[in-house]
Amino acid sequence: MDDTPDNHPAGSDDAHGSPPPPDDDGRDHAVVLGAGLAGLLTARVLAERFARVTVLERDELPEDGPRFRPGVPQSRHAHVLWSRGIEVMERLLPGITAELTGAGAALLDSPRDFLWLSPADWFQPVPGARLLVAGRELLDWTLRRAVCRDRRVEVLGGRLATGLVAGPDGRSVAGVTLRDRPPLTARLVVDATGRTSKTPAWLAALGHPAPEVTRYDSHLGYSSRVYALPAAPAAGAAARRWRGMYVQGRPDSPRGGVLVPLEDGTWLLTLVGNGVHAPPTGDPEFLEFTRTLRSPALYEAVRDAEPLSAPVGFRATANEWRHYERLERWPDGLLVVGDAACRFNPVYGHGMTVAAATAQALDEALAGLPADRVPAECRALQRRAAAQASVAWQIATSEDLRYPWTEGPPPDRATRVLQRYMSRVMVGANTDPAISAAFFGVLSLSAPPNTLLAPGTVLRVLSKWRLPTAPDAPPYPAHHVR
Repeated sequence: MDDTPDNHPAGSDDAHGSPPPPDDDGRDHAVVLGAGLAGLLTARVLAERFARVTVLERDELPEDGPRFRPGVPQSRHAHVLWSRGIEVMERLLPGITAELTGAGAALLDSPRDFLWLSPADWFQPVPGARLLVAGRELLDWTLRRAVCRDRRVEVLGGRLATGLVAGPDGRSVAGVTLRDRPPLTARLVVDATGRTSKTPAWLAALGHPAPEVTRYDSHLGYSSRVYALPAAPAAGAAARRWRGMYVQGRPDSPRGGVLVPLEDGTWLLTLVGNGVHAPPTGDPEFLEFTRTLRSPALYEAVRDAEPLSAPVGFRATANEWRHYERLERWPDGLLVVGDAACRFNPVYGHGMTVAAATAQALDEALAGLPADRVPAECRALQRRAAAQASVAWQIATSEDLRYPWTEGPPPDRATRVLQRYMSRVMVGANTDPAISAAFFGVLSLSAPPNTLLAPGTVLRVLSKWRLPTAPDAPPYPAHHVR
């Protein structure tokens, strides 16, 4: 068993720098709340600006390998990191991709490595985007080890922040209070705690108003379990020619599922459904649900597989944006990032990629800025962080608004026009390499949305305008040999 303390996990022999001396007045100290992906990448960025960065996590952190922890209940369901997120993580932590794949994570080409039934039809083997698939526990564990190789960063588990320490003016932030421990002073506090964030209440205690909140909820439900799939021959007609499978739902058939490989050779099946179509968490209903999808492919993939876990549900899937960037007054010394500021329906797979993009944006904004000037720039930094969520927010909310039971502000005319156009884009992306490349560039957050409005792309989309957007797709794609 690895007995290395959780603040500098095993594998940190190549750590650069020596531990900084204590900084009791917090002048060159930053505190990050939350040791998920958003918090760890933010800590990595801040370590280039501050002599000391302390990451506080309310959960006890595993020391002997990837483990489930209560603060990340969604970790038992499928997770993907799109190409934009992979690129940012690799830039901030060179070698992290190889470390993850060496531990069993899979780098896949989407959609080529998948059997993927879109709302329109099956994707052909067209160009797309790379994505990284792994258990969330492995992602967090590997990332924490890599970040802690920098001796300026300390990650402490079992630390619950209970409030903000006010600065001398009573309204700025100068640290955090902790349960059963002395307060920590810091020049900068970053809330990356996720959906459990208490920042609105903490701001009120400092005399600041609560942010406006925009919320869309399509009442999507998840249910997931792990399987051991039957062995398949390496070649021949019975060979498995896919590395993942995705059957999407749509408003007239709001059930779907995704099957992805895990690092230990097992497979994770996550079923999804909206409202009364939410997938069950019991047996034999879980398997029976797969028979009701638009294609029998998922059912046939797991019908003879061995279940290795009980089904686990998850229902906290609403899109919610706390608009801190709109507040007229913002305290010096505070930032809010990740799900603590804006969270998305996870079915689109954007949460981790947006967190990585936000870390990159902060890195660029802080370049050349000394630590003593960072607190005064927090309002501008908060707005810059919020801007990283805009594309993912537009994708998630416009798609969720296709479902008539979605709760939230009704779609405006521009959204309805966008929905109609994107339905046609999807039809084209299934078979047209040029459209698929543009579509996946936007979906992976690697290209701006106006990529899909380039004249050449628009002409190709219009050329397919008469094709149906919701046909009855065949059970399997034509290019697939069963």
